[in-house]
Amino acid sequence: MTKLSVNLNKIALIRNTRTNGIPSVIRAAKIALDSGAHGITVHPRPDARHIRADDVRELASLLKAWPQAELNIEGNPFHGLLQFVREVRPRQCTLVPDEAGAFTSDHGWDLVKDADRLRPVIAEAKSYGARVSLFMDAVPESMRLAREIGADRVEMYTEPYALAFGTSLQKDSLSSFAAAALAAQNAGLAVNAGHDLNCDNLPAFLAGVPNVLEVSIGHALIADALEFGLSTTVRQYLAAIAKGNGSPS
Repeated sequence: MTKLSVNLNKIALIRNTRTNGIPSVIRAAKIALDSGAHGITVHPRPDARHIRADDVRELASLLKAWPQAELNIEGNPFHGLLQFVREVRPRQCTLVPDEAGAFTSDHGWDLVKDADRLRPVIAEAKSYGARVSLFMDAVPESMRLAREIGADRVEMYTEPYALAFGTSLQKDSLSSFAAAALAAQNAGLAVNAGHDLNCDNLPAFLAGVPNVLEVSIGHALIADALEFGLSTTVRQYLAAIAKGNGSPS
C-alpha cells in the first residue's frame, strides 16, 4: 500500500503565532503515528516561519520509538538543508527547488540547468544514509537524468492534478502523471507524490498513477483535522489511500 507521510509544517505555523508551544508539533507527530501514519515530513525553511531546528531534532529523537516509521526532511539543499540531514540522519531527504521567500513549493527541478550542482549534493546526502528524492514536475523526459545524477526517488509535484481534479482536464492530467511515473520507474526510480493532495482527489490519483510508494500531505490534512480531529483525519487519509490502491479500507 502507498505509505502516508504527514507534513507537520502547518502545526508549527500555528504554534509560532504564540510563545506557549501550543499546538505541539511533537504531540501531533505522536497522534499521527499512533493513528497509522507511516512517517513524518518537515520542510524547515531559512526564515523558520514554521518548522524550526529544534523541531527537527526533537522529531528525529521521537521517531526512534517508531523504528518502522520514517522521517522525511525536505527543502532546498542550497539553503542549509544538508545541515539537518548531516545532524539527524533522516530516512529520506527530499530536495525541493523553492526560493528562500517562496510562499510554498510551486515547481520541480529543471535538471538541464541544475543537474551539475545537484549531483554532489545528492552524493553527500546519501553518504549520511538518506534516501534521496527529487521534487519534480510530471515530465517523462526528465526522469532518466534524475536517476543519472544519483536520485533514488522522485516526488511528483501534484498541484496541476489537484487543479484539474473534477474538471474536463482530469483525465489528461492523470495520463501525464502516469506517463511520468512510468518513465521514472523505467529509469530505476521509485515514485512519491505530494502537494495539494486531499481525501477527495487522492483515490483517483493513486488509481490512475501506478506504484506510488508514498504521499506526503500536510495542508489539506491539517485543515481537515480542524474539523474531524487529527487521529480521525489520519485514518480517513489511510482509507482514501486504500481505496486508491484498490484495497478494502
